[in-house]
Amino acid sequence: MAAVEHFEIPTDDIVRAQAFYKNALGFDYQPWGDDMGMLVQPDDRGINGDLHERGAVAHPTVVFTVDRIEDTLELVLANGGSALGEIQPLSETGRWVYISDSEGNTIGLFDEPGGPTA
Repeated sequence: MAAVEHFEIPTDDIVRAQAFYKNALGFDYQPWGDDMGMLVQPDDRGINGDLHERGAVAHPTVVFTVDRIEDTLELVLANGGSALGEIQPLSETGRWVYISDSEGNTIGLFDEPGGPTA
């Protein structure tokens, strides 16, 4: 079973985007360096997301947490989707990959085998 993990929003100007999401929508911002950071709901309502410099995926995406990326990729391929690249490490235990769904939309998958919830 998948659960929505977070959203990702590409930016052309990270400082301008930080100000927009703070002033227009009330998100706090936690930088992860100069080119990306986390948008955080100050009252723990809804989900958090990240801002990052625009790259290969030039539009907002939704990321889903799954039990095991390899198992989910098998289901994605069997149901008309495709993998967009290789599974990438995110932390000591976290991993992610972008996929294309049956309609051509890019979404992200995240898992954490051996992590705190394993």
